[in-house]
Parts: sequence; C-alpha cells; structure tokens
Amino acid sequence: MKRGVDYIGVGVGAVIQRADGAVFMARRGPLAKNERGLWEFPGGSVEFGETLAHALVREMHEEYGITIQVGRLLDVVDHILPEEGQHWVSPSYLCTLLEGEPTIREPGKCSEIGWFNPHSAPAELTRISRENLASLLQLLDAGA
Repeated sequence: MKRGVDYIGVGVGAVIQRADGAVFMARRGPLAKNERGLWEFPGGSVEFGETLAHALVREMHEEYGITIQVGRLLDVVDHILPEEGQHWVSPSYLCTLLEGEPTIREPGKCSEIGWFNPHSAPAELTRISRENLASLLQLLDAGA
C-alpha cells in the first residue's frame, strides 16, 4: 500500500526564512510524485513513529544538506489531487535556517533551488505552496 494513494498520507512542509526575510523554495523535478516542474516550499512524508518536526529536520538534511529549526505552525492544507489519485494532509511550519547552504541532493526530485523575497516568489507554485505563501504574506503584512 502506498501513502497518499491507497490511504491518506501525511506530509509536512517547511517555509524556511533567512535573517534577511528571503524564503527557500525548490522546483519539483521529473521524478517527483506529483506537480512536476512547479516551485514549492520543501517538505516530505512523515514516517511511522516520527513527529512532524523530526520529519522536517530529517527531510531538509537528506534533500538539501541543511539544518533547520522548526517554529510555529503556518498552515494545514488538504492536498487532494484527483487527477493523480492522491490525497495528503500537509501541515506547514515556519522554520529558520540554522546551518548550511542548501544544495540539491536528490536531482530527480528537485531540479532547481533558490531564495526569494516572499512578495516576488515564483508564480508557478504547487497547490500547497500557493496556500502557504498566501498565509505567509498575511502574517508579514500584519507585521507578525
């Protein structure tokens, strides 16, 4: 049985901010499970027995070689992709970069990375990342 296909999967996302306010984003590669070619706030699947925060720390280290601190909950998104037969529930957290500079460690899953001003982030976003960005901009505009 496959997570997100045969049963609802749990994913988790990281909206990672640097001290200058820029956010880290990644373009999904040709081997991504869905929404290939679109930009996203990175994340991954939660493994059995793993906390959401631990899953984020693990995924960011495995996929980008960075250490993050997981902060407050930003969003919880139902990620339903009927055209791909997938259903995920994905909480996303505000995170800070503690150590390292991101590099692509899984080139099939990710084709490009970058730091962006949240107000001028790429337009071609995954469904979850569109909602995450809207929530982030609301927080920033409110001065939080």
